[in-house]
Amino acid sequence: MRKSKFSETQIVSMIKEAESGIPVPEICRKHGIGQSTFYKWRSK
Repeated sequence: MRKSKFSETQIVSMIKEAESGIPVPEICRKHGIGQSTFYKWRSK
């Protein structure tokens, strides 16, 4: 399986940004990830 280029702490911080009210598309654009990837991480 392929290793993620983001660590667990980075992923958690991105999810917390979304919970604080920043729109998901903006977070994805800033970090260079797809929205589907973000929602997959959030479901875990």
